[in-house]
Amino acid sequence: MKQHSATAKWNKGLKDGIGEVTTGNGTVKSKYSFETRFGEGKDGTSPEELIGAALSGCFSMFLSSVAEKKGLSPEYVKSDAKVYLGQKDGAAHIMKIELFTEAVIPGVEDAAFQEMVKESKANCPASKALAAVPEVTVQATLKK
Repeated sequence: MKQHSATAKWNKGLKDGIGEVTTGNGTVKSKYSFETRFGEGKDGTSPEELIGAALSGCFSMFLSSVAEKKGLSPEYVKSDAKVYLGQKDGAAHIMKIELFTEAVIPGVEDAAFQEMVKESKANCPASKALAAVPEVTVQATLKK
């Protein structure tokens, strides 16, 4: 079993504090704060942005793999994620995630591509891990 790791350290209180998150191999390192998560702060990231990055990366890789298993050679699969943080039962909760995917996969028609998208949404590991999110949508476009 492959192990991945990350570290987050938060200093001080919720609203006046600052944190830093780092991936285990050190390639991603960013500040985060109350303002980057709940306000208009732009100096850093948020856990929700990192979730969006994880899902869009996992989904794109998985869709490429599904295409390859069907004998296709994807040129690229690109996914953008929007993660919506709202309130549920008086607490912050991820309410919705939208994925916008485009791909160039020669030799596939749109109907077959959309089936591969459904399979990827249902089976990529990040999608499975995010099953508690009430709404996850994928809008996928096959480019020629």
